[in-house]
Amino acid sequence: MAATAYFASVTMETESAQIARALRRRDPELLERLIEQYQHRLFRYLVHFTGDPRLSEDLFQETWLRVLERGKQFDGRSEFVPWLLRLAHNLAVDHFRVRRGLSLDELTDPAREMPLQVADARPTPFDQLASSEERERVLACLGGLPPPYREVLALRFQEEMPLDEIAEVVSIPLATVKSRLYRALELLGTKLEGRA
Repeated sequence: MAATAYFASVTMETESAQIARALRRRDPELLERLIEQYQHRLFRYLVHFTGDPRLSEDLFQETWLRVLERGKQFDGRSEFVPWLLRLAHNLAVDHFRVRRGLSLDELTDPAREMPLQVADARPTPFDQLASSEERERVLACLGGLPPPYREVLALRFQEEMPLDEIAEVVSIPLATVKSRLYRALELLGTKLEGRA
């Protein structure tokens, strides 16, 4: 068991180091492979965070441009996905701050409800558990949550990320991730009870 965990760790480190080296060289084949491998995950994350598929498409493109521009900043000592999602997160936050003149406080305002749409048709653990009717009900309630709460729920349950990686992606302390997750689940439960 320990040998398997060690091998997986070495493989992940090797892959991350290879990605870092190729990003420093601006390898176009690597970029194609990364887009193919992570496009659904990145787009799903952006839709959950922004609640807007059109905006998510724009941010999706901008994120990959940032990967090209800032690839030298990825050192390969950690996994690629949290770094990629952190770039996307920062772009989305910048969009809301600059282009719409919204502050982070306004993003967490429960009165700002945005519809939530599923970005990828492949089943997630959530999809596998929920019936079609129940799934639509939960998605409607999720769409009513403020973006920072939707974001931590999506990262935790859709992307199955550990809490420390969520903290890295969102650039907040682990304790804040835990409290946002707790609050998000609490709000979701309240909304689900209200729609029962």
